[in-house]
Amino acid sequence: MFRNVNRREVQGILLLDKPKGISSNAALQIVKRLFKAKKAGHTGSLDPVASGLLPICFGEATKFSQFLLEADKHYQTTAVLGIRTDTGDIEGNVVSERPVPDLNSVDIETILDRFRGRISQIPSMFSAIKHQGQPLYKLARQGIVIEREARELTIKELKVLELKNNTMRLEIRATKGTYVRTLVEDIGEALGCGAHVVELRRLGSGPYTAEQMLSFEILEHILEQEGIEKLESYLLPVDTSVAFMPDLRVSEATSYYLRQGQPVQIPYAPTSGWVRFSSQNGRFLGVGEILEDGRVAPRRLTQEMVSL
Repeated sequence: MFRNVNRREVQGILLLDKPKGISSNAALQIVKRLFKAKKAGHTGSLDPVASGLLPICFGEATKFSQFLLEADKHYQTTAVLGIRTDTGDIEGNVVSERPVPDLNSVDIETILDRFRGRISQIPSMFSAIKHQGQPLYKLARQGIVIEREARELTIKELKVLELKNNTMRLEIRATKGTYVRTLVEDIGEALGCGAHVVELRRLGSGPYTAEQMLSFEILEHILEQEGIEKLESYLLPVDTSVAFMPDLRVSEATSYYLRQGQPVQIPYAPTSGWVRFSSQNGRFLGVGEILEDGRVAPRRLTQEMVSL
């Protein structure tokens, strides 16, 4: 257990390359220990069977983590056709086996096209969605099945990278809340043979990509060889999580009203959506939302902004 001793104020975002075999929360606790951080949280859980990009938000960054939770995700997954499991992945028990039909590229594209764009998906009982405070996967392991409502989501990209020996490798870009295991199961049923995930790797989340990830091994090496200050230098700035928002430079007078929680009129602001605030010299101060009357309402402010 991570103990609350000698903890430090750490600010920024780490893009962890989570390995397979551990939960997102377990990965978070390891990172907190390495950085001796007071406050940190992860955004967008990855199942133990999955690996890849897990953003870890430290300090002030936790205030803006919702925007990473809501961001689009990028995955690569490998599925075995002809076998369906009760969990939808390699860790489950086999519930059916069927022959895989002869498939050509035209057949596959016709099937996959059904799953591109706006689709409806019923989450798996082995997902982390909570029912009365309990994750569904815990209930599923007790043999309890809960009725789940279908969710609307968008599959922005779905393509076959490889098809060989009843194994299909897919690349997927999708909106938040997409369950790749469920998508693979549904594709398998559409192909008439069933399927399950044997490998799942997240390569992108919002503005972040796989090239920016750091593994536990790299983090531990940096810490051992160069110290904790050098380790912190690999954290991304807090405002990278909201870099997609228009940047509004605000005066000290405007900052005063924002600190009071008051909507303000800002010249040249967009007419709708979210914006980020910066001081006249470019320091990130927080984010706001455009109201119907055109004023900008503060929603999340950094401690620096609050303390001004």
